[in-house]
Parts: sequence; structure tokens; C-alpha cells
Amino acid sequence: MSVMPDHKFLREHSRLLAESFERLTGQRLPSDSLTLYNAHFALVSHGTQTDPVFNYANLFAQRLFGYPWDEFVTLPSRLSAREPERDERARLLEMVTQQGYISDYCGVRVRRDGTLFRISHATVWKVLDADGQFCGQAAMFSEVEELQ
Repeated sequence: MSVMPDHKFLREHSRLLAESFERLTGQRLPSDSLTLYNAHFALVSHGTQTDPVFNYANLFAQRLFGYPWDEFVTLPSRLSAREPERDERARLLEMVTQQGYISDYCGVRVRRDGTLFRISHATVWKVLDADGQFCGQAAMFSEVEELQ
């Protein structure tokens, strides 16, 4: 059985993701934690570790990647891509660090069971707190193509 995320964490982290997204892109995300958690798009974020670990995944993302919450939030985010795609993913994240955000990203990702899918039109952004301090990165996407 999957452990559910803490409501206080969801509320605070959802607000952090939404405020960072709006500050960097000029666009709005719902800041309501339940709306984001149950949204019809994937929303994930990772922290600032040397090998960043996911710290948030809404239900859409959990189902898509095949991990329950308690496993998703212990997964190094690099493992969301296969080895051949990790260099490309690292370059993307470096561009996000430099530019603040990137929209219209496409890339191949891997599920827990090893099956592959391509994400398209993803937005990836730096997560910043109210003081502008770097807290990690987040990604949002809804377009998914199954691969063989």
C-alpha cells in the first residue's frame, strides 16, 4: 500500500511550484494542492542534491511512471530517463538553471517496468522560494506518446 503525501507538505509545495512557475513564465498554475495533485497533467519536482531526488509527483505522474508516492519521492530523478538519454536530460537541466525555464521540451522517459514513452511540450522551470533562493526544478507535461 502506498503512503500518501503529508497535507501540509502538499499545500506548501504546491504553492511554491505555482509561485515559481508564475514568476518565471508569467503564466499561472492552480496553487490549490488538491487541484494540482489530481490534475490531468504530470507535475514533478526534484530537490537540490548533487544527484537530485524527486520530492513531488502528482497522481498523473505517479500513474504514468508506475511508482507510488513513497517510492517516487526516493527516486533519483536521473532514473526517469534511460542511460542513453541522461546526457541530454542533464543538458536540459543546466539550460533551465541558466535561463530559468524552458518550454516545449521533448524527451524519452522510462517507467518503473522499463517501458518507454516520449513527453512533448513540457515546461521545465527552476523552483525558487519567496526570497528567490533555488529549491530545485519542476516539470509539467500532458502530451505522452507510447514507445515500443
